[in-house]
Amino acid sequence: MAGRSVADVLTELGRGAPPDAELPQRLAESCAAALPGAGVGLSLTTPAGPAGVLAATRGTGAAVEELQLTLGVGPCRDAWTSGRPALHADLAATGAARWPAFVAGALGAGVQAVFAFPVRVGAVRLGVLDVSRAARGALDTAELATALTYADAAVAVLVHLQAGRGAGDGPPLALRLVEDSAEVHQATGMVSVQAGVGVAQALGLLQARAFAGGRPLREVARDVLRGAVRFTRDDDGIGGG
Repeated sequence: MAGRSVADVLTELGRGAPPDAELPQRLAESCAAALPGAGVGLSLTTPAGPAGVLAATRGTGAAVEELQLTLGVGPCRDAWTSGRPALHADLAATGAARWPAFVAGALGAGVQAVFAFPVRVGAVRLGVLDVSRAARGALDTAELATALTYADAAVAVLVHLQAGRGAGDGPPLALRLVEDSAEVHQATGMVSVQAGVGVAQALGLLQARAFAGGRPLREVARDVLRGAVRFTRDDDGIGGG
């Protein structure tokens, strides 16, 4: 299934108009099917670090996510910290000295290789997509491209979930996923300039405004884009125009 585009993945995830809550699991299972022999997990992150597991396939996918969540270490946290993929083709060789408990648990669960990909919008890290395998060995070029495509698709899924829209409303789901991601990304950039803060803090301000007003994130983002809402340098994300 190499060579798939983000649009292809999103179209597949939206087939049958599933409830939004099913999208992360659908993405994990689709990614696992596209990478034979792989387990896949998707975790949510905050500015403070990994916050929880959104989805995982059975077996190695679930085992890796549970270990990382419990121990607070592993390739997932490295990918979140660095903002770059953490690729461990031979986990015992490259990870044992750094994360002895995690590696021991992973090997015990039959995991020999783990590849973690940050799910990010610019500098804002929304989550991490983990791919695990029972056999040692690097992902080949096509497999790496596939994993990166699914990490990009996960951006749209996570932003869409924050936007709070129903799966049956408006245009097809694949189009809405892309629209949600793009609008929030653009609005975050504008808030960063208006408030004089970094991109990660700007997204936090946007989320705080949406939460305080009981509104979907995407609606607030659209208000920012059309100039109906502005942020200032002393804005706490709740007040302001």
